Amino acid sequence: MVSGAGMRIVGIRGEALSVPLREPFVIASGRIDVTRAVLVRATVEDEAGNRAVGMGEAAALPPVTHEDQPELLALVAQAGAALASARVGSLAELAAKLEAIVPGSAVARAGLEGAILDAWGRLTGLSVACLLGAPASEPLPVLTTDITLPITEPAAMAALAASYRATGFSCFKVKVGRDWRTDREALRAVAAAVPDAHFRLDANGGFTTRDALALLDATAEAGLIVECYEQPCAREDLAGMAEVTAHSSVPVVADESFRGEADLQSLVATRAAHAVNLKLVKLGGLLKAVTLARTARAAGLRLMAGAMVETRVGLLAMAHVVAALGGVDWVDLDTAFLLAEERFEGGWRVEGPRLEMDGSPIREAVTVA
Repeated sequence: MVSGAGMRIVGIRGEALSVPLREPFVIASGRIDVTRAVLVRATVEDEAGNRAVGMGEAAALPPVTHEDQPELLALVAQAGAALASARVGSLAELAAKLEAIVPGSAVARAGLEGAILDAWGRLTGLSVACLLGAPASEPLPVLTTDITLPITEPAAMAALAASYRATGFSCFKVKVGRDWRTDREALRAVAAAVPDAHFRLDANGGFTTRDALALLDATAEAGLIVECYEQPCAREDLAGMAEVTAHSSVPVVADESFRGEADLQSLVATRAAHAVNLKLVKLGGLLKAVTLARTARAAGLRLMAGAMVETRVGLLAMAHVVAALGGVDWVDLDTAFLLAEERFEGGWRVEGPRLEMDGSPIREAVTVA
């Protein structure tokens, strides 16, 4: 990772980032219709007096995150006051400062760190991926993402999948976890509408072990192509997760059960997953995500790059983590496509599921009246 010399944080401010969704985002544990995030802007200055402004996203998704938008706005304001005129000489020093200032909020830390790293990259002319350790000589990658189908009626889910297939998507992250029999019918309906569909199941901790395995058996009987099975059982139910992992024919990915180093150690010790889902607002930022991803890989676990319901700002930050890691096993960076309007542009070029990172600075989209 790159170290810097004499960078000074000139100022930080946050503002509500509330973007309506095209369709209600319904998962086993909740529903949102509008994003509940904070857009963080950080201004930094080098020793020569050159300044740059970067953006980060602190995205709440109650009840998955403890924080909601009002708390995040207050935390970002407090952090801005504490960091005003602070000098930072290395990424490790930045991480330590943020941990000390907002110790109880991984979401706020992720947004603050993302904004500061974005500004740092603009100031130095390096991509955030390079700051995180990617070789400057290598081009930024092209990523291929899935697209999420929230819980709804089977016919509606099939129609939504067909509309996405028309734009190039064939891999669907399907939200399940309320009733496995209804989920089975929804998956069959999607497969009928999109015969070449690949599935990534995500129960958000909604199943018992028995029901999780029942749905998995049903997908096998139907001949569905399932790439992975995310968080089949509750966060605390590592025994249940381990049982599903032991009997699953597809990789089991821990999401809610993976929020830091201690969780990672428990997952490895109990063999409760084949993989972990990296999310910036869950782990506390880009730096922790890179560190924990490398530790997970060393322990034999595979990686998914995910997000909460985030705009392009948060998704692009995770894409730079993927680049720094040299790629991951599954990319789930689709939530900007679920929003009713695009507030930002730049950073990558989009063609269906194909995300071509181009190194351009992310910026607010120009709205033509």
